[in-house]
This record gives sequence, C-alpha cells and structure tokens, in this order.
Amino acid sequence: MNAGLFLAIAGAAISVALAGTGSAKGIGLVATAAAGAMTEDPKKFGKFLLLIALPGTQGIYGFVMSFLTIQKIGLLEGNVVSLTLTQGLEVLFMNLPIAIAGLFSAIHQGKVCASGVNLISKQEGEMGKALVMGVLVEFYAVLGLLVSIFIWLFLPL
Repeated sequence: MNAGLFLAIAGAAISVALAGTGSAKGIGLVATAAAGAMTEDPKKFGKFLLLIALPGTQGIYGFVMSFLTIQKIGLLEGNVVSLTLTQGLEVLFMNLPIAIAGLFSAIHQGKVCASGVNLISKQEGEMGKALVMGVLVEFYAVLGLLVSIFIWLFLPL
C-alpha cells in the first residue's frame, strides 16, 4: 500500500472514529441525565428518547463520509486507485470537517440535550424548546458534513 492510499484510508477512519466518539459521549451525557430524571417519573422515557438519540446523528454523518471516501478511492469495487502523497493528503483533509465538527458538536449537543432533559423534568410542556436548543447545535455538524461532501464532489482522483 502506498503512502497516498494509506492517508486516504486514515481519513475515512478518522471521520467515523471522531464523529462516532463524539456521538457516544453526547448520548452518554443525555442518557445519564434521563436515567436520573426517570427515577422521579419513569413515564417520561418517551419524551427523553429523542433528546437521547439526537447526538447520535454526528456518528452517522461520520460514517456517511467514511463510506463516500471508501467509494471514492475504489475500495468498495476492488478497483483501488493509486494515489500520490498529495492526493492522499487531500482525501485525508476532506474528512476533517465532519470528523472535527462531529466530535465537538455531538459532545456539546449532549450537554444541551441533558439540560433539555432537566427542563422537561420540571416543565413537561417545554419539549419543543428543549429540541430546538439541541437542533441548533446540530447545525454545525451538518455544516461540517456539507463541507466534506463538497470537497468529495469536486476532488478529482
């Protein structure tokens, strides 16, 4: 395996690993808050479920970018392209926007959604506000994914 191909595969791994790590941490933060809140009222699980799942989307975005990267370098079809060192770096950097944005936004989204769990615990009718606050953080993960996809679309290999 040449260095360019190694860097491209590393990019695919980094996008799913960092975004997935952020999602796992974010979900853990919300789930912990929800578990504590359900000791008071177990019937609220359904209301908390969406907030618990919300930070998981970044891991999905990282997986999508990883899949697109693997497809771009021909790994899926078994027709792997030969990449120069520069091309490998380009593919690696193509994955960084979603990797980094996914990591940090998922963790912070988990914190915001955990606060939303606390809000709903005290004021059950505030589900909409709790979701809107969580979705606002999501926007930056979407921007990271879009930048990675735009680079993917226009990166000639």
